[in-house]
Amino acid sequence: MLLLRKAIATHFIIFVCILGVSLIQFSQLQKLINSKQSASLESLEKEIKSEKSRLKFLKKMPIFGYNNFIADLVYLNFLQYFGDDEVRDKTGYSLSPEYFEIILERDPRFLAAYRSLSISTSLYAAMPERAIALSEKGLKSLSPSVPEKSYYVWRYKGVDELLFLGNAKAAEQSFATAANWASNFLDPESQTIAHTSQKTAEFLSRNPNSKYAQIATWAIVLNNQVDEKTQKRAIREIEGLGGKVITTPEGAHKIVFPPKD
Repeated sequence: MLLLRKAIATHFIIFVCILGVSLIQFSQLQKLINSKQSASLESLEKEIKSEKSRLKFLKKMPIFGYNNFIADLVYLNFLQYFGDDEVRDKTGYSLSPEYFEIILERDPRFLAAYRSLSISTSLYAAMPERAIALSEKGLKSLSPSVPEKSYYVWRYKGVDELLFLGNAKAAEQSFATAANWASNFLDPESQTIAHTSQKTAEFLSRNPNSKYAQIATWAIVLNNQVDEKTQKRAIREIEGLGGKVITTPEGAHKIVFPPKD
């Protein structure tokens, strides 16, 4: 009984320490956001450097089984970091992959994180190679059914490969795998993903420079519940490829493809 109490006490102390470090990190980031209007670029860069150091510490810190807890906390930190457009316009998004190294190392089955990884690291931080590498590492812990709808990770990876690396062959394989994983399920969403992913893979198989495939892939970005800035970028890209975006009264986006690929 005494040993059990000591073990519980030890884990409680560890938990409090982890929570303390995370809350300090959260507090520092909140302080940065609140002071952004008066902060100089130099002071902002110092804060970003300090934040990077905290992330490095958290990456190496033993957490004794609190993986999901840490992943959730760091993801909340990331959302604050990414959502602060005013500061990001000054300092950029270079810390994005640092957050996801921790998040996906601690919880590789955190499905929502992969979508944020693709947008923040490939599109905003201009580091698609890093995003793809993190996705590939995470995929080693996934299967067609674990977690539910894990086929989306292959879709996000295909987006990065096609739109930001121009690697049509790798993207074709990713979309084909997404189609294969999604086809295992009979619900309408999975069947739609299986169909559209297979079509994109076929477009790329026939024509690696397919405008249809690129439009379909930008449509994935557009429909991923992204921020307004990303939506505008996706619409510009689709229209630049000859497509057209029609917004329905319900707020959904319908894509009209050009007459010829």
